[in-house]
Amino acid sequence: MAEVLVNIVGVLMILAVIWWFWLGPKRSASKATPSTDNLQILVKDGVYEPDLIRLPAGRTATLHFHREDPSPCSEWVLFPDLEVSAQLSLNQDTLVEIPKAEPGEYPFNCQMQMYRGTLILE
Repeated sequence: MAEVLVNIVGVLMILAVIWWFWLGPKRSASKATPSTDNLQILVKDGVYEPDLIRLPAGRTATLHFHREDPSPCSEWVLFPDLEVSAQLSLNQDTLVEIPKAEPGEYPFNCQMQMYRGTLILE
């Protein structure tokens, strides 16, 4: 009986993790940032806040990532389509330079793709 209970609890925990990181509600997907060059993004509690950023296309920009989450997953931010990555210092701002790019949507994430966001260049 105890083995069955342990297995049920294990399956429920796995489903909770899957729901939290991939199927759960989008915590701030409706929030879009105003167009600005020096935007601060908070890295905390498994999310980027804001996770939807709008900037003008065709110019460089600087994003200020402030990492408050000590988990190893939050240590890096990657913009794969822009070939940009940065190691984020804990409890400090890290400046991330975004190069000139064409209009479009550019996803960004941590190295394990658990933290996710989108940069929209317009």
